Amino acid sequence: MSDNTPKEQNSIPTSKVERSAKFVKTGFKIGGNYIKHYSKKLFNPEMDKSELNEDNATDIYQSLSELKGSALKVAQMLSMDKNLLPQAYVDKFTQSQYNAPPLSGPLIVQTFKKYFGKEPGQIYDKFNIRSTNAASIGQVHQAELKGEKLAIKIQYPGVGDSISSDLKLIKPFAFRMLGMSEKELNIYMMEVEERLLEETDYELEVRRSIEFSEACANLDNVVFPKYYPKLSSKRIITMDWLEGKHLREFLATNPSQELRDQIGQALWDFYNFQQHELRAVHADPHPGNFMITPDGKLGVIDFGCIKVMPEDFYYPFFALTSTNLFESKEDTIKAFRKLEMILPNDTPTQIEFYYTMFKQMIGLFAKPYITSEFDFGEKAFFHELFGFGEKISKMPEFKQARGVKHFIYVNRTNFGLYNILHELKARVKTDTYKPHVEVLV
Repeated sequence: MSDNTPKEQNSIPTSKVERSAKFVKTGFKIGGNYIKHYSKKLFNPEMDKSELNEDNATDIYQSLSELKGSALKVAQMLSMDKNLLPQAYVDKFTQSQYNAPPLSGPLIVQTFKKYFGKEPGQIYDKFNIRSTNAASIGQVHQAELKGEKLAIKIQYPGVGDSISSDLKLIKPFAFRMLGMSEKELNIYMMEVEERLLEETDYELEVRRSIEFSEACANLDNVVFPKYYPKLSSKRIITMDWLEGKHLREFLATNPSQELRDQIGQALWDFYNFQQHELRAVHADPHPGNFMITPDGKLGVIDFGCIKVMPEDFYYPFFALTSTNLFESKEDTIKAFRKLEMILPNDTPTQIEFYYTMFKQMIGLFAKPYITSEFDFGEKAFFHELFGFGEKISKMPEFKQARGVKHFIYVNRTNFGLYNILHELKARVKTDTYKPHVEVLV
């Protein structure tokens, strides 16, 4: 085992009391970090918060990685939005996308006995008790049955039962890290809780995985594993093993521009087909959920998080990104009101301010859709996009909750997609699957 391989956990806190105690202990550590920071600042007034952020990020990540579950999932989600957190948090929390500490063998056997009444060796011909990948909700093991190589996803004990209590416990940390208003944070947490309750229901995930992989079967260069409902349960999923490399490993092989474009196009088509043809989308676009296969295809290995887009969100949102709606200020403001980006009690001055800022923001976001092809390796676009995000994150006007709850996962999905395409430096044809909204004349 290399020094970078996380050590196995022999136990995981599952009761509310145990998990609450862990959060309290972490809170004391963070309090100590602040005392240390301000003590040093007395002697060095010019000192910034880099060391404080590094210490806090390390302590919070260590605690969340031991607790696993929804708290670690929130950290993973936040790490994908580079405008929400200081870099130290992004760097540390990104580890949960690939490399969280796995659970030990005895805990895995215990989970199988609970749901199947058998040990894994009694179900599969071969079962590797050491996990190949561990993330926030569960970990993956390799197995064989009747000559078929399988991937077995096993959920951590207690994760599905502790979502509500964990999110209440993480709120104080989120307040401090995000600086959101209480109303905005409550909307955020409610939507996250709804998705996480679905994501921890592995029977639902198997049904959705089969449904979505069949619906997306005709997409070029996109492949899916086969799922086995009879060998799956509420906390265990059995599916085919997909050979391939995660994005980071793939990029380390220095792939050609042609191959990066091919993977990028597959990713773009996969997401936009779902958004515009299915009106429901794989809403967890972190790199750990994808494999690049040896023959240069995009393997999709996780359908746990699906966001359904209702019509009263889909039409006004995509009308803003793909029609000439912006040519009419009145119609634009009407769409902003439908999406609760402009609120009923806003003053004329506030309406003008939010109209200007949101129009600029969406105009930036929609740039890839304006032309038929877009180069996601273009640094200037991302500097402008993230720079604008950083600018508004510091504005007091944006501390108040703005936008319907559907933005949380739809924005996360699309910005996550943009980030992966940027890492790939892919050139993509962006007119393959267009929004179904009428062009206004």
